[in-house]
Amino acid sequence: MTLVQLEYIVAVDTYRSFVSAAEKCFVTQPTLSMQIQKLEEFLNVKIFDRSKQPVVPTEIGTQIIQQARIVLQENQKIKEIINNQQQEITGELKIGIIPTVAPYLLPEVIAVMLAKYPDLKLYIWEYTTDDIIHHLKTGVIDCGILATPLIDANLEEYPLFYENFVGYISKNSKLYKKKAIDAHDFDEENIWLLNEGHCMRSQVLNICRTTKNNKPQTLTYNTGSVETLIRMVDVNEGTTLLPALALRDLNTKQLNKVRYFKSPEPVREISLVTHKSFVKRRMLQALKEEILAIIPKSMKQRKKKDLVGI
Repeated sequence: MTLVQLEYIVAVDTYRSFVSAAEKCFVTQPTLSMQIQKLEEFLNVKIFDRSKQPVVPTEIGTQIIQQARIVLQENQKIKEIINNQQQEITGELKIGIIPTVAPYLLPEVIAVMLAKYPDLKLYIWEYTTDDIIHHLKTGVIDCGILATPLIDANLEEYPLFYENFVGYISKNSKLYKKKAIDAHDFDEENIWLLNEGHCMRSQVLNICRTTKNNKPQTLTYNTGSVETLIRMVDVNEGTTLLPALALRDLNTKQLNKVRYFKSPEPVREISLVTHKSFVKRRMLQALKEEILAIIPKSMKQRKKKDLVGI
């Protein structure tokens, strides 16, 4: 039995495909299949039911794969002990991040991380919250940057900052003349929302949970982009809610459409999230420090803010 064989069965379990698992492990499919077959022969059990598509583990295979994940995590701890002793930040860090945070946070952070830690390899994907949670639990990614709290016993959350929501208001809206807004102001407004699956959509709906908005909708536009929401207000009127970091990309004309909420402002908590067995602590700390370095001081405290649930 080898660590490589354990990595292969974990990969097949994660991707439910021998072909996809081989691609992710950077080997040919016959090589991966042969090694898994050798492991099955050594253990004298069938780990996968190959008659089903997508491929699924057998009952005993599920238990073996679960233990394989533990063995691989413990092996990673040995590497982390060595890195800690040598005071080095090397290796790979796989990050999942929600799309409503990524464009306003990562470009600057990535540039600093790559310059400061040349031996660190970063792999980054934009995922919805549900996908990040799934990939954390299956080991596809090391950490996630997303809105919390998640309330999941299998995950560890490390709050980074509290980002306030703001209204983005068309000039033709009655809210445009207001200096400050609250949730009740959206009762009769046409609100542009992100599509299903994005946690920010749920948060916006939670903020406006008291609304009595019954206006008939003649258009449903599904988008996962904050930039599209801004454009829809600019061209098609109505209103939307934006995360405050998105204001950095607005021009002067667009900033005139921004309205802040009355105190306590609604905010979302953005955290680093890992599986509870995560071991790459030095990498995580380095990432956390670089993120906090670019976050405004006002966002680092939760005091006098209304935390919006997902």
